[in-house]
Amino acid sequence: MVCVSNQEQQSETRPWTRGHRLMVSLPIFIMLFGILAAVSNITIVPWNIEPTGQSMATLSDDTAVTFDTATGSGLPDKGSYTVTERYVTLNIARDGSLTTQAGVRNKANEQGVQAIKVLIREPEGASGKRPAVVFMHGAGYGTCDNSFGDVAADMASAGFVTAVLDKPVWNTTDINRDYPASAKAYDQVIAYLRDQNNVDASKVGIYATSESTWISSYLLEDDPDIAFQILLSPMVFSPRQSLGFFVTQDFTLAGANDGYQSIVQRLFSADGTVVGLTNFDIRTLGPGAYDIPTYVAYGSKDVMTAQVDGVRAILYEAHRAGNWDVTVRSYPVANHVLRLGDESEAGTPFADAYVDDLIDWAVGTAAGLKQTSERVAGTDLYQSIGLPGALKARRAGTIYGLILHATLILLLIASATLALVALVRVIVVRSRWRRARRQALKGRGQDRPDGTATTVPLPAKPVVLGFSHGFGGALLTLTFTTLATLLIFAAGLGQVVMGVVRLAWGGAPTETPGVMYWSWPVIQVVSVLVVWAWSRVFMRLIEVASARGLIQWPPRKGAVHGIVTGTEPVLASTRLGRVLFWLVTFTMLNVLLFFAFWGLFIY
Repeated sequence: MVCVSNQEQQSETRPWTRGHRLMVSLPIFIMLFGILAAVSNITIVPWNIEPTGQSMATLSDDTAVTFDTATGSGLPDKGSYTVTERYVTLNIARDGSLTTQAGVRNKANEQGVQAIKVLIREPEGASGKRPAVVFMHGAGYGTCDNSFGDVAADMASAGFVTAVLDKPVWNTTDINRDYPASAKAYDQVIAYLRDQNNVDASKVGIYATSESTWISSYLLEDDPDIAFQILLSPMVFSPRQSLGFFVTQDFTLAGANDGYQSIVQRLFSADGTVVGLTNFDIRTLGPGAYDIPTYVAYGSKDVMTAQVDGVRAILYEAHRAGNWDVTVRSYPVANHVLRLGDESEAGTPFADAYVDDLIDWAVGTAAGLKQTSERVAGTDLYQSIGLPGALKARRAGTIYGLILHATLILLLIASATLALVALVRVIVVRSRWRRARRQALKGRGQDRPDGTATTVPLPAKPVVLGFSHGFGGALLTLTFTTLATLLIFAAGLGQVVMGVVRLAWGGAPTETPGVMYWSWPVIQVVSVLVVWAWSRVFMRLIEVASARGLIQWPPRKGAVHGIVTGTEPVLASTRLGRVLFWLVTFTMLNVLLFFAFWGLFIY
């Protein structure tokens, strides 16, 4: 049995010196910071975006497309015909089949069914069977009425039968879009055109833009009889690589601090199959995707596509397929949708002669003529960074990230709920105490029948949380500091995202980045200070526990009982106070782990 003398007990209860507290705080700080820094470094994703500043020279500045035509024979161009319009509705199931049943869901086979409206534009008075084009949507939820209206009408006025359809989406969203099913839906519209009396079934092509160039590779695999394709700002590579390039480049262009690139790296190394998303690594490249006459158009202000790597890949795959009929045009000032400005604003025009050039190319190609203009023309292609080709799914990091974020959300909800319960209880109990105190004070002034004054005892001030040794104030200060840091992080990231969206819509980057630039280093500095503050709180816990006789063996008699009952508290005299402290503390430490996961503890 260990006996502790009175002198030893008195020495143990003396307050610690500054040196003693520093000696205890420092190892705790090193341990906490080491854990957070280790998480940040373990979750680092290998990232290679070299070489930077790639360029590809074009063969001519003139983007015009010309063909070797017989003397005296002219080709139709924009405005040659008056255009008529009509609608047709096709009920297309998600498996690609046509059905007479319209609606959102086909209960018989559990395949989604979408009633897809198709806007057909035809050249009035054009003789013979005409070539045709089906338009394929980029990102979003475009309809036949609000998409491709100008270019589809212009192509129809040059002798093409054009078809713009509602984007086939069924019950999918942007992140789980069914690209193989979409390809089958577009092919049903192609089949519909081929059956029309005024359409040459052997001359039906496609016009694909942005996201739909991921679909076109599936479409050409399903339907090798497609005659030609016009690719507007093709993404070319898998969504993981294409989006990784796009966001990495745009974070820089938007003016974001370089630290935010760690978010891009971790986000686009996620393994989507963990949550049922299979689109990140779909197969997009192959000779079959470029074995037909192809027209590729880029804008020099396009901030979403890897143009140099993309053109090289297209030419490589086309030549592997034995196809040398690839025409590339690059237009100055044009953005991702070949417009001269923000696409979200109505009436934004196409770049230069883009529509005339693609119509001339489509007319000559459909006529089987030999192209005489340069294959690669326009402004020189430029690419600021290399394609992050090493990006791949990292399953362990994804699972850890999901667990961390789910835990953090649950803890934040639980902490907020318990804090609200504590606040309500404090308000109610203190309100009752004030009312009882007022009644007691009022009763003190009343005389008894014998003439003596009444003495009514005042009620004791109630204890709801009972924090002791300054832990309540420390918890409140650190909680607000940590949450404020989290809000700064959210504000900075939100501003970055909005900047990227503006760039994608054709807007110019801001000249004053603001919070998205300074927030990252500020959060890093504040995080270090918060970790140090938490280490001081834990040091103080150890100091008080030592004074209560808990940090000895065996513990001082009655020490544990005193803590449980609240007569000799370390943290708080009430169970609610102790539970609230540890729940909020654990939540705030999870916020720091959240910061660590996204790379904020890499200095």
